[in-house]
Amino acid sequence: MQQHSAHSSADLQRRDQQHIWHPFTSLASALPVIPIVEGKGVWLKTAEGRQILDGISSWWVNLHGHAHPHIAGAIAAQAHRLEQVIFAGFTHPAAVALAEQLLPQLPGRQELLFFSDNGSTAVEVALKMALQYWHNRNEPRQTLIALEGAYHGDTFGAMAVGGRGSFNRPFEQHLFDVEFIPFPEAGQEEACLEALRRLVGRGDVAAVIVEPLLQGAGGMRMYPAAVLDELFTIAQTAGVLCIADEVMTGFGRTGSLFACQQLAQRSPDLICLSKGLTGGFMPLGLTACTAAVAQAFRDANPDKTFYHGHSYTANPLACAAALASLELSLSDSCTQQRQAIARSHAAFASEIARHPSVEKVRQCGTILALELVTGESTSYFNARRNQIYQFFLDRDILLRPLGNVVYLMPPLCDLSCRTGAHLQRHPQPRR
Repeated sequence: MQQHSAHSSADLQRRDQQHIWHPFTSLASALPVIPIVEGKGVWLKTAEGRQILDGISSWWVNLHGHAHPHIAGAIAAQAHRLEQVIFAGFTHPAAVALAEQLLPQLPGRQELLFFSDNGSTAVEVALKMALQYWHNRNEPRQTLIALEGAYHGDTFGAMAVGGRGSFNRPFEQHLFDVEFIPFPEAGQEEACLEALRRLVGRGDVAAVIVEPLLQGAGGMRMYPAAVLDELFTIAQTAGVLCIADEVMTGFGRTGSLFACQQLAQRSPDLICLSKGLTGGFMPLGLTACTAAVAQAFRDANPDKTFYHGHSYTANPLACAAALASLELSLSDSCTQQRQAIARSHAAFASEIARHPSVEKVRQCGTILALELVTGESTSYFNARRNQIYQFFLDRDILLRPLGNVVYLMPPLCDLSCRTGAHLQRHPQPRR
């Protein structure tokens, strides 16, 4: 086979257009794709040598920079030992080590990990576990609660607990019913909590699922840890299970290693993880649960078994990547880099907030979001989205605005992580 260097970007674009259907992309009016053949640190490189700064960690997954040698080396070493083994009735060292090293880092007393292969499936597992938990206890609880505007993935269960709209309208009649409570933005905190109190008082609520501290695809909307603490308190006092979807917020994005570590009193019963879990190298999802949740499944009755699995459950290569990424996340240098990015974001937020084109500024750890004044309502489908995207791309910066909300979520490495000594940022638009 020919190496990527033999192919021009125009050739790759042409062949891609003939054969590939891209996510969240119109087949009728899509912008031309940009072929990337190499990545290093915060930089992406085309066949012609163009360098693009990755300001969103390639959809929030790239934690330590592209092609990090520590993770790449761990995958290569694992590939020479064991690339895959069925995980029903078998195990392997990388999965065991990952569980042993990750569980003590998670908020609360998480006891077991269930492996899947992406964020949506990690959420599906949590929802099924929560519902079957009550089934196994012979208690009729079927209601699920979620926050308005949520996004938990694109499989059916994940869509059901997400905000209803254009993304899932063709499937709405097939989604199960969910009770949605107001998002606890400033001024709406008590309305959110009161709605939750009313619903859990009915006695039929199985679980509440939230993106802790901020909603990602919903517009990088943020809320205080104290509100989430109270939300969990209300739910758990009523016996309701709390699911924290830390797919995006996990592994240092919000300032702490996990968002729920910022809660003073409570912790979730189930935690969903993916994205940064492997540093962006391999698909992997995890759902953690407490001993209390697991206890409902410790029964010899086969009807109480959790019948769920994936062909690539706990893939050894992915587990090796996750172990290497976790080692980096727990290092002093990564902690210092997270703190440096957060300080930089805070300083910039204070400065840009005075700009007449900026309506709102939000920051949470290494995540910074700007809501721009466009004359339209804030929406994922704001007409200015493509203009904003192209403005930055012309300057060799990859951002992916959520409508008129521009956000930064960079890899946790500095600009010195380059593709070569010759690399320079382009300060002016490309022609």
